[in-house]
Amino acid sequence: MVEFKATLINEMEKLYKKKKALVAVILSLAFIIFGQIFISVVRNNFGVQGVSSNEFPFLILSIIVNTLLPLFVALVTIDSFSGEYSQNTMKITLTRPVTRLKLYSAKIVSICIFVFSILMLSMIFSVVSGLIFNSNSFNFIGILKIILSYIVTLFPMIVLCLMIVLFANILKNGIAVFFLSILMFVAFKALEILFSGYSGLLFTSIFGWYNLWIMDNVPFFKIFRQFMMLISYAIILFTAGYFMFDKKDF
Repeated sequence: MVEFKATLINEMEKLYKKKKALVAVILSLAFIIFGQIFISVVRNNFGVQGVSSNEFPFLILSIIVNTLLPLFVALVTIDSFSGEYSQNTMKITLTRPVTRLKLYSAKIVSICIFVFSILMLSMIFSVVSGLIFNSNSFNFIGILKIILSYIVTLFPMIVLCLMIVLFANILKNGIAVFFLSILMFVAFKALEILFSGYSGLLFTSIFGWYNLWIMDNVPFFKIFRQFMMLISYAIILFTAGYFMFDKKDF
């Protein structure tokens, strides 16, 4: 456990020192600010009501979960695996007294912490932006729903991360992994439209499962069913990714 903790701290320091983390925070903040300004301009100049401040964080979440967040996940995951493969720095990490399983797990956990941090920062930025422009529409139940929706969004992002990790351990080239990840993401989204009756089997369809948690009548059985599917995806992808990682000759 001591080795895992030390490795996790080391991996988090690597992410913290790279510019991608700072760019992710800046883009998230800029996206939220410009979104709120745009809504305010439309409401004031064209008489369109737009969304309330209580709904604004959900609007931001629905957009970033299908655009910015998958991009951040892909870039950080590829950098943590393919980047170290190409720079031959993985050998240095493996010289430490840590097993490959602990190193592999620490890398994934550090990426999940990064994604969760982006989600929390986006939530804080969107809520503060809403309070500045229209604080009257906020209420306690609404705040709880916002917090819950941002937290549960982490789970489908973990599955996406594990899928990219698998690609990174199959392909050596980081650019190839990036384009393959984008291609798979677009292909899954297209399959959701073409085969809507079977879209529930695709993990990308669960990117918006936070909507189930904030309904007036929460469908617990559907949430449980989708949660079990996410767990199944995670176990399969984690195992396959580790198998490829363990077989690599660094």
